[in-house]
Amino acid sequence: MHNMVKKQGFFVPEGTPEVPLHPKESREPLYNGIIIRFIKTVMKAQGLKLYVYGSENVPTSGGALLAVNHTGYYDFILGGLPAHLRGKRLVRFMAKKEIFDTPGVGQLMKGMHHIPVNRDKGKGAGSLENAVTRLKQGQLVGIFPEATISRSFEIKNLKTGAVRIAEAAGAPLLPLIIWGGQRIITKDIDRNMGRTHFPIIIKVGEPVDSSGTPEEATERLSRAMKELLDDVRTEYETTFGPFEGGELWRSESLGGGAPSLERASLLEMAEKERRQAKREAKQAAHADKKPLPKRLFNKARGLVGKIRRK
Repeated sequence: MHNMVKKQGFFVPEGTPEVPLHPKESREPLYNGIIIRFIKTVMKAQGLKLYVYGSENVPTSGGALLAVNHTGYYDFILGGLPAHLRGKRLVRFMAKKEIFDTPGVGQLMKGMHHIPVNRDKGKGAGSLENAVTRLKQGQLVGIFPEATISRSFEIKNLKTGAVRIAEAAGAPLLPLIIWGGQRIITKDIDRNMGRTHFPIIIKVGEPVDSSGTPEEATERLSRAMKELLDDVRTEYETTFGPFEGGELWRSESLGGGAPSLERASLLEMAEKERRQAKREAKQAAHADKKPLPKRLFNKARGLVGKIRRK
């Protein structure tokens, strides 16, 4: 591991440049003033050791799209740390619309100006346009091109949305890898939210070319993310290992107990089918409770009136 120094509660390579505060984003009262301050307090209480590399690749002004790997529920927090080191800049994450519909949480998401994504087929165009607009306005946008959490902790097949957004906005496309966050809270593994002292590495790579066909550009992004993931995992294993083997948070390729990419894909398909069945059952139950058509309702009311008069 490089010579590391502590800045703003994170370990960064010695020589990481100091930058002035962003004149607008650093002053946002909810996101920077309350939420991030609270999050940093929680992470400190958990004893997390956060190592951030490549923050200098995040611009101090103007837009950039951060393409983040997705291994756990802390990624929305951890993916914003490199930007925080760049003058307390803020990342507006693209997140599924259902989160914004949740009471309380949804209001906070809207207050932090995150971007809702409608995953229903054919309804995601507005989300992409919104992200392009934000980038053109000079904001940092975070996207999870795998769409959902990778149970294998490998890079899944990427959606083409990231490269299409970056190309349309003319914004830098930056791969960002997180490793270790899945040890705190993720799918199918018991959460560990206590004072764990878990080390977590976050690394931002150099911009990826988003030109060409979306498929070509997505393949370049996928390669960049996989190479960055390999670098980060190698450093993690070397610095914080050796590990016994079979750990559920470690990839099968490392000797861990996480499912392979193929098995993880089957688990994801089964989960989608369960959710679809649940939605259909809910819709059917709702349909059974629908009121009678107005004509039948009025007829029934007339019969009740006649009975009462008798």
